[in-house]
Amino acid sequence: MFFITLTKWKQKPSKKMQATIDQATKTFEDLKKQGIKMRIYWTIGRYDAVTIMEAPTEKDAMKILLPFQEIVDTETMIAVPREEAIKLI
Repeated sequence: MFFITLTKWKQKPSKKMQATIDQATKTFEDLKKQGIKMRIYWTIGRYDAVTIMEAPTEKDAMKILLPFQEIVDTETMIAVPREEAIKLI
């Protein structure tokens, strides 16, 4: 399953947040070993970052995002590849 998460910082990123960012980076490396793929883009505009994740279930995606709720607000959507969506019509 594919998930798109829109993210907003709860506060301005700072050096004090570096440990959390470093932990996130380590977590993402561990996830690769479990077959979960993530791509994160920091953005300019309404949201501060966009994450595209491929995970087996909604529970897996939620488990990955929950630890970061202290520093970011998120909005996650399930994404269906275009080719699969067309088959549903």
